Amino acid sequence: MSGWQQAIRFATATDGVRIAYAFSGRGDPLVRAPHWMTHLEWEPQTPIFGPWLRTLSERHRLLRYDSRGAGLSDRDPPSISFDDQLSDLEAVVDAAGLERFSLLGMSWGGAVAIRYAARHPERISRLVLFDAFARGPLARGTTAVPRLTFEAMCTLVEAGWGQDNPAFRQMFTTQFWPRATFEHWQAFNELQRRSCTSDAAVRLIRLAADVDVTSDLAQIRCPTLVLHCRGDLRAPFDEGRLIAASIPDARFEPLASDNHMPLEGEPAYDRAQSLIEGFIGRAGSTGTFDGLSLPECEVVELLARGLDNSQIAAHLGLAEKTVRNRVSALFAKLGVENRAQAIVKARNAGFGLDEGRPSRG
Repeated sequence: MSGWQQAIRFATATDGVRIAYAFSGRGDPLVRAPHWMTHLEWEPQTPIFGPWLRTLSERHRLLRYDSRGAGLSDRDPPSISFDDQLSDLEAVVDAAGLERFSLLGMSWGGAVAIRYAARHPERISRLVLFDAFARGPLARGTTAVPRLTFEAMCTLVEAGWGQDNPAFRQMFTTQFWPRATFEHWQAFNELQRRSCTSDAAVRLIRLAADVDVTSDLAQIRCPTLVLHCRGDLRAPFDEGRLIAASIPDARFEPLASDNHMPLEGEPAYDRAQSLIEGFIGRAGSTGTFDGLSLPECEVVELLARGLDNSQIAAHLGLAEKTVRNRVSALFAKLGVENRAQAIVKARNAGFGLDEGRPSRG
């Protein structure tokens, strides 16, 4: 993915499990709860998720993380429960220093996002639920997958998930992306293989199958946008309707796609991007940093990287007194009282993530 830059870090969950998370882009913070089989390194390289991540990172300071058991997070955690999933999200946003943010829950990540938004209303400014489900396939009553079919699927995963032959993983791939190209299928098959072991895959499948957060829906108070593809085979369209009807004042937007998430090139992809952008807002809506000059943004960038005044002076070729005066002036413009507050505010707006000079101003 050309031009892609992200900063990968680790948070420690309450039980000691290490959770990998990554920042990319600049602007108001947007947190994406992990969906099926994430991998911070490999997702951006796929034609399925790469375009989504690139666009969201152009507009926001995007925070993603790998669920326990997958990607760069600990692969064999002692426990993978729904309470763990909620605790991991809490640990990541706290480690990242985010006080208030928009939250994006896609697919399985929607259930985690729903529970978090219900439990932490003071932290969420906007909630987007995309092809999400509040009830797993074994919790949907008469519409549920038969238990025998579900157990057979788990047995197939245990037997063949890690094989070079992608036939076992293709079973899932064609359900997620029935209208995708062979290139998309290959990429998703490989992403699944790299994301986790067969044992972790089964544990995550079983976890998602039994989830039920319907009781949390009425507790959500933040503005909520629910997007759902009409032909989605993994998260039925009726699940999207249920979510939107149960969250007070939620906005529901059907999308004309049979894929689990619209792919770049589909009209539904452009519509979804436009709806999310209009609902959350573009990067820079915080306003504070838009009013800074390029020299001021350069100082903010170096502050966010943790440099002291003498180091900033050496980096910019300025006198240390000049830097000290600029930093003091920045405190007033940013509405902060000290260096620590300035660093937190700058990092929340996406400064300090890459090695290149900032291009804002």
